[in-house]
Amino acid sequence: MTAKILSAAPVVAQIKKGLITRCEALKKQGVVPSMCVVLVGNSPASMSYIRNKKRMCEEVGAHFTLLHLPEDIETSEFLREIEKLNKDPAIHGIIIQLPVSKQLKDLPLPNLISPVKDIDGFHGINTQNLYSGSTDLSLLLPCTPKGIVNLLRFYQIDPKGKTIVVVGRSLIVGKPLSMLLSNLDATVIQAHSQTHDLPSLTKQADIVISAIGRANFFDQSYFDPKRKSVVIDVGINSLNGKLTGDMDQENIKEVVSAMTPVPGGVGPMTVISLIENLICATEKQSKDSK
Repeated sequence: MTAKILSAAPVVAQIKKGLITRCEALKKQGVVPSMCVVLVGNSPASMSYIRNKKRMCEEVGAHFTLLHLPEDIETSEFLREIEKLNKDPAIHGIIIQLPVSKQLKDLPLPNLISPVKDIDGFHGINTQNLYSGSTDLSLLLPCTPKGIVNLLRFYQIDPKGKTIVVVGRSLIVGKPLSMLLSNLDATVIQAHSQTHDLPSLTKQADIVISAIGRANFFDQSYFDPKRKSVVIDVGINSLNGKLTGDMDQENIKEVVSAMTPVPGGVGPMTVISLIENLICATEKQSKDSK
């Protein structure tokens, strides 16, 4: 039997409906949720990501601002611009779009943003929630892990008691996702580029989540056909001019039970989770200001 496709579209539609309602409630209180994306330089890839964020932001009724800074901005000026946004009560969420130019790379970028406005969920105070065992998705958690858990819940795939192999250990996906899934009572094995005999681990897994950025890396040899694993593909790669994930989906579709598509899977879940973080941040700031 061919694997079920875990499309983000119905999940995003459901979450968006709730966010529109919450945004309207804030507007009735005189508060318009507002996001500012800080872009340094003119990366075409960054502009594409920003357009997706702007579109989704406006679709729920929130306000979007782009602060476009020159590639050669001095560090002191960059820090002043971020501090202005931190102090601006009309801005509820701030993102520093990566990559930044070389003179800014050594700055502690996640911690420059006020933790209450950190809608990427990377500030140390926000990631600490994961280390303290929280499973509260209304907190400002990293967007891709939050999106993956929301997608699993929508399709009634409960992590509790499952063996989950997460391939990748980045601070954006692999590490926070492993911690969140562990908080949800999964048994998590975190694998990475130095892992020996990766197929022996993935063949044991009820769920395999890959975020390694290697096109079509996983084929049938990584899966036990009897186990019928669920596959979450975080990879976004270009292969022969087409977007493709880490999973060779055509090759594995007969040996896994379900899988996320690329595109149309984890990517849209990450964007809607960012907007969800914006609404959560606005609600908290509005409440705290009263």
